Amino acid sequence: MIQGAFYTAISVAVLAAQRRRASRAAGTDPRGLAELSRKIRHREVPSDPGERASMRAVVDDQLGRLERKSRWLPYSLGFMGLVAAALVVLGAAAGSLALPLVIAAALVGFCCSAVWMRGHALDRYRYMRAALQEERERVS
Repeated sequence: MIQGAFYTAISVAVLAAQRRRASRAAGTDPRGLAELSRKIRHREVPSDPGERASMRAVVDDQLGRLERKSRWLPYSLGFMGLVAAALVVLGAAAGSLALPLVIAAALVGFCCSAVWMRGHALDRYRYMRAALQEERERVS
């Protein structure tokens, strides 16, 4: 139980640091960042110029982070594939394939969902970048 609490505290600290960094990049407080994230999810372009500038900063930051991390995606997916294959091989060597196949299938499903969520986030941020750019050109 202590170990679980320790890892939970570490996860919460990392998440809080990421939120602080993102809110500083956007030039807003954490509550404003949550509101901007909601508007991005719902594809709402704000009418206030200050809010648009903050949203543009959030979108550029998140899109840049996703694009920088894209070069490591094949390596992490390849590693997960190796882990899944090793589980199946070890299960076959031990004589029990049921549990290793279930775990390997769950791992493959997790990887597919991660790739899908990443693609969905990229689409959302690219849409918002284009919508904010279009709004800026229309106002100018």
